[in-house]
Amino acid sequence: MANIVEVRNLKLGEGIPKICVPLVGKTNEEILEEAKFLKNVKFDLIEWRVDHYENVEDLEKVKEIVKALREEVGETVILFTFRSKKEGGEIEVSDEYYAQLNKTVAETKLVDLVDVELFTGDEIVKDIVETAHNNGVKVVMSNHDFFKTPAKEEIISRLCKMQDLGADLPKIAVMPNTSEDVVTLLAATEEMSTKHANRPIITMSMGGLGLVSRLSGETFGSALTFGAAKAASAPGQISVDKLATILEVMHESK
Repeated sequence: MANIVEVRNLKLGEGIPKICVPLVGKTNEEILEEAKFLKNVKFDLIEWRVDHYENVEDLEKVKEIVKALREEVGETVILFTFRSKKEGGEIEVSDEYYAQLNKTVAETKLVDLVDVELFTGDEIVKDIVETAHNNGVKVVMSNHDFFKTPAKEEIISRLCKMQDLGADLPKIAVMPNTSEDVVTLLAATEEMSTKHANRPIITMSMGGLGLVSRLSGETFGSALTFGAAKAASAPGQISVDKLATILEVMHESK
């Protein structure tokens, strides 16, 4: 059984998969309005997708809105994510700025987790992980394939590499082109969580075809699932209300 990762009042890796809701506002007002809206929604943590933010390339402005966001959401867990263009994000920045952005935000200690993309390059990844951990911030290490589902062995190999690089929560999201692809992702998840993982993992198969993977984390071994409160941030996300209901039903009928 993979170990549990504790962040604030949240235990990732036990019981019902936790629900993460993306914030995708472009302006300070939109971001804080989205955060306010979440007060009436059932979820466990927020992912702030900073690549959507109009001032993402201004570190001082990013720090200011992080502070305002923390004040707005109180003790809610915040995952800080700059998703690169090549992995489905809004804009591209240099590797140097990507590292600086993540390290600067980790050093504020106002976020609980940062997302670090596995394929940014091992040295940059290690540098960000070290800074995050030195500031008590945990790392979701991620990889996204919006076109296909790699072979089961390749999925497991990437998740193992994330563990080796110090990820607290290895994460992979892949696109299925057939129902067999969905089975591949679920089989990789099950094998990783039972045979290789010594920490919780996060996996999903995207799009409508992969929807089952967003619901079956407790069965196959994925600790976190993403649901939309307003706007979906990836293909196949369903509303958090539906997600919470289905996860509870599945938990009770075990």
